Amino acid sequence: MNFSLFDLIEALGALGFFIYGMKVMSEGIQKAAGDQLKQVLNTMTRNRFLGVLSGFLITLLVQSSSATTVMTVSFVNAGLLSLLQSAGIVMGANIGTTVTAWMVSFFGFKVNIAAMSLPIIAVALPMLFVRKGNWRFWAEFLIGFALLFLGLKFLKDSVPEIDQHPEILEFLRGFANLGYLSYFIFILIGTFITIIVQSSSASMTITLVLVAKGWITFDVAAALVLGENIGTTVTAELAALVGNVHAKRAARIHSMFNVIGVTWMMLLFPFFLQLVDIVLISLGFQSPLLWGLNTELDGFTAEELHTRETAVTYGLSTFHTIFNVTNMLMLVWFAPQLARLAEKMIKPKDEEDEKFNLEYIGSGVTASVELSLMEAQKEISHFGNVVFKMMNTMNGLILEKNPGKIKKRLKKIQTYEDISDQMELAVGQYLIKISETELSEKSSLKIRTMLSIINDLERGGDVIYQMSRTFERKVDAKIWFTPSQREKVLELFEKVKEAFVIMEDILEKDYSTGNLTDIQAVENEIDELHAKFRKQHLKSIEKGDYNIKAGLIYVDLLSSAEKLGDHIHDVCKAAKGDSVRF
Repeated sequence: MNFSLFDLIEALGALGFFIYGMKVMSEGIQKAAGDQLKQVLNTMTRNRFLGVLSGFLITLLVQSSSATTVMTVSFVNAGLLSLLQSAGIVMGANIGTTVTAWMVSFFGFKVNIAAMSLPIIAVALPMLFVRKGNWRFWAEFLIGFALLFLGLKFLKDSVPEIDQHPEILEFLRGFANLGYLSYFIFILIGTFITIIVQSSSASMTITLVLVAKGWITFDVAAALVLGENIGTTVTAELAALVGNVHAKRAARIHSMFNVIGVTWMMLLFPFFLQLVDIVLISLGFQSPLLWGLNTELDGFTAEELHTRETAVTYGLSTFHTIFNVTNMLMLVWFAPQLARLAEKMIKPKDEEDEKFNLEYIGSGVTASVELSLMEAQKEISHFGNVVFKMMNTMNGLILEKNPGKIKKRLKKIQTYEDISDQMELAVGQYLIKISETELSEKSSLKIRTMLSIINDLERGGDVIYQMSRTFERKVDAKIWFTPSQREKVLELFEKVKEAFVIMEDILEKDYSTGNLTDIQAVENEIDELHAKFRKQHLKSIEKGDYNIKAGLIYVDLLSSAEKLGDHIHDVCKAAKGDSVRF
């Protein structure tokens, strides 16, 4: 019997079926469990050990370590997580992905879950049409679960028995008898397979099928698993390409963690295989090491073949789990060192890349609307911080006398203004992408709120920029304020800065918990000071105390500061849902 081109296409189709089922299942659970993912995410901010637990739980939920690591990279990119926190999460994700191997080993080889797939889809189908709650998302999860195991069944059926292909057996024997070189070769093969299919769970499933069918031995399968651990890091590295320097560092930590793990494992590989063998035998299973490429499977009964299949698939899942848990226990203590090494390996291009990169949410919308909105909220908080920095830079112009430093400040405000415009565009486009997915009424309202906020933030930036241009005209014309004018401008600016502090606090927290009492009080003080200073100015003009040109610039700055206070107030009102304007 020859393995034809059609047979190869059939096997690839079965693999595609499996991967698509995993994708549908993963996205369904992410949509259904958005709030739970948010709660898990909140624990990540405490320490690296809770980060490991969080990474494990999220991967357990979404059934994809690649999804977890890509999600982590996007969170580091958006500033939701620090580099050190991301280290714990990717370590936990590596442990979480071992659950997929156990699930495939148990349901795919021991339980005929494929026979139940159509009934599962039949149960899920009516749930797809329920518009209330998360029923349709749970339906997607169930359909994905069913498709996954249907794909696994087709994959198993498309791989013929090894005794039907003696030429392939001889080819594999040639590679399997080279000692450590054999393991190195199969590590490279495992890495390559995972890069191609972009899923360590899919490549692990391929390995489980091959070892169950007798195409490869247990030790060769274990070497493939090590390669798959390296290959899965490529997904995060690719996701980080569109991110900032922090995202690239987070992806690099993931790569270093897995490469270091495979390196030390290679030194202890024979001993580790013996350890797994001892564990399996102590649990009542047959030794997975008994079955080599020289073992003739043709004469075995169906029960004996099933015993062998159980030994090698459970053995491989045990190896996968023990390796990842041991690697985590060894390296979690060195997470700070890994973070520092990543920082040394990936240097920022310049100061702007380190602080003001405009691609914070450029790695795409996550499957969970809740998590996408968290990213957007963090980006908006950063947006508010950029506008506040503009104000602080503007404030310094009042007392600065050095022409070179004044020019430098004006240039910096211009840079902030450009960043402000680009951030409004980037965040707005991201929110529009989110709005194209299925949204609850609460999420839809939050998107409208965020669009209103970024609109007012950008307007606030425009006001500050116009104030800087006004000040530039003052400097060019060599117009000077009186001490009284200077003090009053600074007093009003200080009140505006108080409003900024309150606004930043509201934007950083859950919008619903914000208090408008403080911002309302400061807004009233800004209006009162503006009216008071304007009235005093008009009296001074009548007395001839001020230079007319200085007076015009002075009034312009006062009016702009009052207008800026209005925009800050509107941002805070929009966050509370009291005023959403477009």
